[in-house]
Amino acid sequence: MKRYWQILSQPKIATLLVIGMVARLPHSALSMLLLLHLVLNLDQDWTTAGLATALMTIGIAIGAPWRGSRVDTWGLRRALLPSVIVETAVWCTVPHVSLPFVYLLAFIGGLFALPVFSVVRTALGIMTTGETRRSAFALDAMATELVFIVGPASAGLIATQISTTIGLSVIGISTSLAGLGLMWLNPPTRSESTGGETTASAHEERLGAEASLLASAPAGVHEVEGELILAGAKSTKARIKARGRAFKSRFSWMSATVLAVFIAAGGAGALLTGTEVGIVADLEHRGVPADLGIVFFFWCAASLVGGLFYGMIERQISPLFLLLAMGVLTIPMYFATDTWSLALLSIAPGLLCAPTLSAASEWLTDLVAEKRRGEAMGWYGTAMTTGTALGSPLTGAMVDGYGSGPAFAGIGILAVFVVLVALVAQQIRRRIRGRRRSALNQVH
Repeated sequence: MKRYWQILSQPKIATLLVIGMVARLPHSALSMLLLLHLVLNLDQDWTTAGLATALMTIGIAIGAPWRGSRVDTWGLRRALLPSVIVETAVWCTVPHVSLPFVYLLAFIGGLFALPVFSVVRTALGIMTTGETRRSAFALDAMATELVFIVGPASAGLIATQISTTIGLSVIGISTSLAGLGLMWLNPPTRSESTGGETTASAHEERLGAEASLLASAPAGVHEVEGELILAGAKSTKARIKARGRAFKSRFSWMSATVLAVFIAAGGAGALLTGTEVGIVADLEHRGVPADLGIVFFFWCAASLVGGLFYGMIERQISPLFLLLAMGVLTIPMYFATDTWSLALLSIAPGLLCAPTLSAASEWLTDLVAEKRRGEAMGWYGTAMTTGTALGSPLTGAMVDGYGSGPAFAGIGILAVFVVLVALVAQQIRRRIRGRRRSALNQVH
């Protein structure tokens, strides 16, 4: 535990972890509270209400990379200010408008959602190194796990015992206060170095060298790349090619391994949401929905324990390996016969939840240079959000068609398939890059 105490003894890191946990809490309750508001207050069916949360999710998926890149280019305080203003206005207005405006505001709220994930993980990547970084990411993953235990349950309590109008307004205000807290703390998102330049990762240095060779190479190299420039081409074509090169340069940090991390994040999001849906459906089918807290306690507590131990280990573990293991260990939940067997079978995959998310963040931090890290974390969030959005309906369809038991097996097999896709994508990208380097070496 010594490494954890070393991290928590640093006031700025400890404060960042606390503010990050508090800032996530409103968003963890938001989807459930918005659903209940539409069903209970506006008398909508669940499908209609679900469309609002889907639009919010789409907004978050689009906005996360954009908000993250703003942190990279504008700095933390300027980048967070629009979120602080917009989220308060949106969620304090939603309870007082009709359904069409709820849809519009939900999308806008998602688009300008406070980029808590990008900011906290980027800052932790700057403020820590090596094994300390692994422990810091594990602490953040455990804090997030606690948030998603408390958030949805709090939303249900507020909706039934107080008011969804008050709840949504409190979410808007508390989210903005969390944003102001992050602005006050102003954690570093770029390490300071001479001349204000940031140190590129080895990955970006290699890609930058290849880009320089391509820029100076004769026409033969462009033929190898499939980008033969015809003599006397019109200025319009030249502008299009210039824009294409600029686009390619902007995403030069996207390697095969980074792509694999994004696929793993999407797969983890789908697996976690699918498991949650499967648990709810299984208990509902058995007529004991009140036992949900028992299963969730074992599942989430296992994740906390797994995150705690992952932060203590001495070496990195591939997030793809962890996701593969979590998918395989989810399949036996098919054999659950009652509440307690389901709870006990959820422990094994639960142990790998927080480690998988921590490992993915750690790998991404090591792979991407600081100047692109906020944007990369934004895309990571988008990948996970997309997986989460797909995992729920896919599992729901399996539950409707085959039952909750086969749904656990199905979502576990899907996670395994996602890992295989990521590995294939890695190999294809590496082969393409290897051929490109071979062609450059032959020319030079």
